[in-house]
Amino acid sequence: MRFAYTAPMFFKPDFRPRCAKWLIATGLFLMLGACVEKPTTLERVKEDGVLRVITRNSPATYFQDRNGETGFEYELVKRFAKDLGVELKIETADNLDDLFDQMNKPGGPVLGAAGLIETPKRKSQARFSHSYLEVTPQVVYRNGQSRPTDPGDLVGKRIMVLKGSAHAEQLAALKAQNPRIEYEESDAVEVVDLLRMVDEGQLDLTLVDSNELAMNQVYFQNVRVAFDLGEARAQRWAVAPGEDNSLLNEINAYLDKVEKNGTLQRLKDRYYGHVDVLGYVGAYTFAQHLQERLPKYEKHFQTSAKKEQVDWRLLAAIGYQESMWQPTVTSKTGVRGLMMLTQNTAQAMGVSNRLDARQSIQGGAKYFAYIKDQLDDSIKEPDRTWLALASYNIGSGHLEDARKLAQNEGLNPDKWLDVKKMLPRLAQKKWYSKTRYGYARGGEPVHFVANIRRYYDILTWVTQPQLEGSQVADGNLHVPGVDKTQPPVPPASPVPSSSNSTDESAL
Repeated sequence: MRFAYTAPMFFKPDFRPRCAKWLIATGLFLMLGACVEKPTTLERVKEDGVLRVITRNSPATYFQDRNGETGFEYELVKRFAKDLGVELKIETADNLDDLFDQMNKPGGPVLGAAGLIETPKRKSQARFSHSYLEVTPQVVYRNGQSRPTDPGDLVGKRIMVLKGSAHAEQLAALKAQNPRIEYEESDAVEVVDLLRMVDEGQLDLTLVDSNELAMNQVYFQNVRVAFDLGEARAQRWAVAPGEDNSLLNEINAYLDKVEKNGTLQRLKDRYYGHVDVLGYVGAYTFAQHLQERLPKYEKHFQTSAKKEQVDWRLLAAIGYQESMWQPTVTSKTGVRGLMMLTQNTAQAMGVSNRLDARQSIQGGAKYFAYIKDQLDDSIKEPDRTWLALASYNIGSGHLEDARKLAQNEGLNPDKWLDVKKMLPRLAQKKWYSKTRYGYARGGEPVHFVANIRRYYDILTWVTQPQLEGSQVADGNLHVPGVDKTQPPVPPASPVPSSSNSTDESAL
């Protein structure tokens, strides 16, 4: 007798339809999950509300002074963050290798803004934006030594460059052609350190970009350019290689925009448009006077500047341009004292003795603050300061003439970059005959402002936050390029400007 096995019926009659519904729902859920796209880099930045940027701590990129964060790269990327409507968060890398390492870490900075050059090696480390600045790699040496003229002269020299830099790649390529070339890479130094080492004779040569040399050479009077190593190269921003194109496309659109609307050129002018005005002799003399003269008057500058809400270093820079910090000088036009005040201006500012340094500085501070306050409200910083300096030099009437000329030419009368192009026209009859105040030596305020900006830059750099208190007066302020063990250079005869010689300069 055969028995047929029948499987027990443990399921309810409606199990199959329910199971089918469950499977369909699960499948749809998984399909929908798979269809949800991962947010792009740009979307993540906007959602987080923060743009994380990594850079280098150097004069040409980013640093902090007593007014806060500053630097060419910082200013450029700050405007980009503002365009995105997000907060900017700056991080500084220990060295160039660290910069790229941090960018490539999950959750790391999304943008590198540090004067970077696109090189064959770096193409695997990052993707690069459009260019925003052209620079030339330059070999520098110590004055008094034999000047190298070509790569063959690098043989037998003590050479150091930044580890992981584009310059290191250049030297590696040269060494492949000429194995006798030796060099060292270091991740413990910055460009300023390399220039100091050449200046002091610790190195024979180094390789730096032209913009960084221009900004720093004033501090290192023994440093000279030997020759350019190759053609000019483009500085670019970088993003991580694995990211999508959303952020890079936004960066390129921004850089194109600031190039077209003049913002980029104004930043270049602000940071690089005045760096070479002093020359070797003027820079060395200024460095000497920082040690020998400024300590006598530093407290007066600080006290007066605080009272008038002016940066004391700017006030000191004006004083140096006017008299080289000499309180008893008199010009042929009759302006006198450390701040070279006219008699009328001195009286209006409550100065009874123009040859008294404290009174002169007080009067100059009060007068500059007054001039700055009188400018149109439409003029914003930093142009407000530069235009106020021009007015301090040539008079408010002539400055207004130049601003009107700028406006007539389709330029911006509120921007120093545009107004300074018009000032020299005040010495040309074709132009001054059309103005209200007539002829003026319009080239003088252009040089006046450029010099003061350079002096101010130097004072800002050597009085950074870590130098609290009266570091100059205490003798603790190191000015590169000045050997305190050597007798001081005899002071040069001052050539006071005629900054207050026009009627418009007096109240």
